[in-house]
Amino acid sequence: MAQRRTSGTNLFMTVLCVVAMCRAVPINDLIYRASQQSDKLHALSTMLTQELGSEAFPIDRVLACHTSSLQTPTDKEQALQVSESDLLSLARSLLQAWSDPLEVLSSSTNVLPYSAQSTLSKTIQKMQEHSKDLKDGLDILSSKMGPAAQTITSLPFIETNEIGQDKITKLLSCFRRDSHKIDSFLKVLRCRAANMQPQVC
Repeated sequence: MAQRRTSGTNLFMTVLCVVAMCRAVPINDLIYRASQQSDKLHALSTMLTQELGSEAFPIDRVLACHTSSLQTPTDKEQALQVSESDLLSLARSLLQAWSDPLEVLSSSTNVLPYSAQSTLSKTIQKMQEHSKDLKDGLDILSSKMGPAAQTITSLPFIETNEIGQDKITKLLSCFRRDSHKIDSFLKVLRCRAANMQPQVC
């Protein structure tokens, strides 16, 4: 019992140390790391949609995704007019909204052709890992940027009893669109953090 308690205490102290180190990192560095992570996430989603043929839904096409109700900038020019805190809030809201859908996708690979199941399963697992790492980083970043950045808009995902290949294709296309938005918002933040002029971003 004493050994188990000691092990738990050590784990708790390790977590505290990691959090303390992250909070000591300058905001500019946190934004840079988050931007790198979001870039990887969007690259994975793009690669997967291309491999499975769901690129039939272009990023700029209006899709009825479960996140569509969230009002977001439609292009870079509009994003440049949004405050840093609001951009971070939008990115966190979109990222949070995909926690459950990614779980659904992860458990639905058996409806795809056998040749595609392994690719989907492995890539979604990577996307889940990158999403979690990005979420943790953005949570720390938001704590440094005030209440507005900590606001998250709830975007519930209504799961259907059955999910087929068409539904998977649509979900992947929606995720690619939203990961593109997240990546774009964080790139604007990264540009601003580097003290660049808006027209350069």
